[in-house]
Amino acid sequence: MTRLLPSLSWILSLVLLAGCASSGTSYTQAEADRITSTIDSLRSAADLRNPNLHSTLWQQTAVEYTGVTRGAYRLAEVMLDRGLQDSTWTASLEQSEQGSDAYRELPPAVVLDVDETVLDNSAYQARLVLDNRSYGTDSWKAWCREAKADPVPGALAFTEAAAARGVQVIYLTNRDADVEAATRENLKDLGFPLDPDEDVILTQGEIPAWTPSDKTPRREAVAEAYRIVLLIGDNFGDFAGEVDVTVEQRRDRAEQFQAYWGTRWITLPNPQYGSWEGATFGFDYALPPLQKLRDKHETLRPKR
Repeated sequence: MTRLLPSLSWILSLVLLAGCASSGTSYTQAEADRITSTIDSLRSAADLRNPNLHSTLWQQTAVEYTGVTRGAYRLAEVMLDRGLQDSTWTASLEQSEQGSDAYRELPPAVVLDVDETVLDNSAYQARLVLDNRSYGTDSWKAWCREAKADPVPGALAFTEAAAARGVQVIYLTNRDADVEAATRENLKDLGFPLDPDEDVILTQGEIPAWTPSDKTPRREAVAEAYRIVLLIGDNFGDFAGEVDVTVEQRRDRAEQFQAYWGTRWITLPNPQYGSWEGATFGFDYALPPLQKLRDKHETLRPKR
């Protein structure tokens, strides 16, 4: 995990020293104090400009956020009932390609992503913002092991309603297998339904074939045992594969599935991170933070 911006005090100190060396000028203590104060002010201003400030603040404070998530889950319950009444109904592209004879007799299931779909991790994002840090695997896994994430508004009521209808609730997450136990603990403590007789938390790398972040192999595994009535998530990859492409290609691919959005596929908002963000800088996560910001600016469409 790294700071989003280089240390301004370090940079300005180099400039100051270079100026002294070239001019032979010495500074009084008062002048040095003023320079230090300016450095501190600039550093504080830079720290306040974390790119995730507004998105995290919106998720944590906006009644509009809870309105959207509750509305999405109420829609999900309506569509669940519709799907249960139609044995040819499936949310799975993999099943639809096989034809209804391959799945119509299977027991029903709903498949949900975890992060920002079932569990709200905005507290982790808030830590990064306040510390002016960026996402890191170690800090993320440490957060997962704390098992302190709150439920996304509406998620608990929906999963309870699904379980009450005899629908298997499956959590398909790109969290790594080594934090599955902590994820289960978090979900259990919040009251989410967890089948005690079956592994319903499918993590990345849990078996060798599930190592890629592409969720298609895990959806295929679920589709062999259940009729997938709904897919619920906050990222295009929760519904389909081959989504790590350009912004334009993602838009074109999404258009192919107009009949799924809001019916078989229920989407939750996530302005903080996701494949939508990666597409703006070519999924090159090793780029320096400032270059990512420049690429994001280049992606904007001002129409002027």
